[in-house]
Amino acid sequence: MTSNRSSRLSKLAALAVGALVATVSIPAPQAGAQEVDLSPAQPGRIRAEKVPEAIARISPEYKLVTPGKLTVASVPGRLPFAVYATDARTPVGSEPDLAQLVADSLGLELLLVPVAWADWPLGLQSGKFDAVIHNVTVTEERKAKFDFSSYRQDLLGFYVATTSKITEISKPEDVAGLKIIVSSGTNQEQILLRWIEDNKGKGLPVTEVQYYDDEAVLDLALQSGRADAYLGPNATSAFKAAREKKTRLVGTFAGGWPATAEIAVATRKGAGLADAVTTALNAQIKNGNYVKLLSRWCLSSEAVEQSRTNPPGLAKF
Repeated sequence: MTSNRSSRLSKLAALAVGALVATVSIPAPQAGAQEVDLSPAQPGRIRAEKVPEAIARISPEYKLVTPGKLTVASVPGRLPFAVYATDARTPVGSEPDLAQLVADSLGLELLLVPVAWADWPLGLQSGKFDAVIHNVTVTEERKAKFDFSSYRQDLLGFYVATTSKITEISKPEDVAGLKIIVSSGTNQEQILLRWIEDNKGKGLPVTEVQYYDDEAVLDLALQSGRADAYLGPNATSAFKAAREKKTRLVGTFAGGWPATAEIAVATRKGAGLADAVTTALNAQIKNGNYVKLLSRWCLSSEAVEQSRTNPPGLAKF
């Protein structure tokens, strides 16, 4: 697929910035791939004790959607974030695991509600659920409508075939002369295109941008050498690399480069729940459960040292 054709498609996909992974199906396991537990029971899920300090921070005025339960929106679509379990109705993945830790900390039963990505903002505002936990990046635009409790860095990753001679992509100049795969209409595409323009001004070799709609074709391009590297969300690429052992990481960048970005639990603006969630998350960071959860889903590189309520968000591009 040529970059010219796909650049036209990127105009149509512009509204999908940052969250395209939410609706993509889990690829079929490759031979030798690490198996993932997709049972609804999730016996390996990390559980937590109540955190009295977090419970005390829930506003007396806050009314849970369902008494005694923390109702959390999940967007089953792709691991490590969330997919449907073998019962075809229970979300499992890193985000349901984190939701469980928060619910346990608050002394509540977890109720996961599967939703489409496009539906979570209105659903949260209208009170259909207490929180949204699904790779939601903090932006200044979203902060006008929601409160946030951060729990992961929003990182982009450069991945190459394990046989590649490329050892590091740590700065814009490193992509000069390379053939890079990126998804159209995403923030990573915009970042890459800015780098290419900057490199052009410095007289550096041209970077060839490649676009693929089919993940299998993308993988083949990397393995065959038709492409040098793939730039995409680090979380999904790290999980895939750990399972299939065919690619490796050569560099990470903030999802809003040069600005940093964080992934966070979203709650209704001013509802009185965000500080409780932040306190719950910090308790799990301190007791080690948080690190164990990230390790389970190959997300250790995206760890934060502490959760923050309403951290600085990305500005609009």
